[in-house]
Amino acid sequence: MIPIRDTAPCFARPVMTWVIMAVCTIIFVSMQFLPDALGYQLVNLFGMVPIRYSNPNWARDFGLPPDYGFSFISNLFLHNDWLHLIFNMWFLWIFGDNIEDRMGRWRFLAFYLICGVLATLLQWYFDPTLAIPVIGASGAIAGVLAAYFCLYPLERVIVWIPFIYPILMPIPAIAFLGLWVMLQLHNATEAVLFTGVGASVAWWAHLGGFISGCLLYRVFLLPEKTTV
Repeated sequence: MIPIRDTAPCFARPVMTWVIMAVCTIIFVSMQFLPDALGYQLVNLFGMVPIRYSNPNWARDFGLPPDYGFSFISNLFLHNDWLHLIFNMWFLWIFGDNIEDRMGRWRFLAFYLICGVLATLLQWYFDPTLAIPVIGASGAIAGVLAAYFCLYPLERVIVWIPFIYPILMPIPAIAFLGLWVMLQLHNATEAVLFTGVGASVAWWAHLGGFISGCLLYRVFLLPEKTTV
């Protein structure tokens, strides 16, 4: 199922959502013009390589300087390929505006980054010896999806089901995002039980972001206005 749009009203321009999308896109496009060796070096430097923090000796031998955990944030703005970037930005475009509307720009940014960091931490916890970079905004966006799941459960998500039912169909957000969570849990569990399965996708980061979003979204909501 591919989400096309949602039906929840938005009353303010999602400027911070646009900024995050622009930054991710500019970084990705810029890196396409770099020499492969330099791009590889930057992805390893600013992507979160789990073994870098689990085994400092490996990091030193590989040539990665201490960054005091900065890559747990910087990895959120890197993407592997066009499809990775487009899917992440598409989900942020559809669901991020309503959450930014309820939180305000700077609270939304803080919420987004904190969910992303916690998501990356969970991925590191479950795969601490991984020697390839974990990159992408998926964990932070999962936090946004969680906030939407909690705030707009009965709003409709208009989805396209290609090949099976090739027309647009409205689905309650609680159903669409519930299916998304179950898929992440299935794949994350499978990756743990069967060596090598799902290693190319940070499933635990997706779950970590969603759990963080469910637990934290209320803290970042703007105070409700009262009328007299």
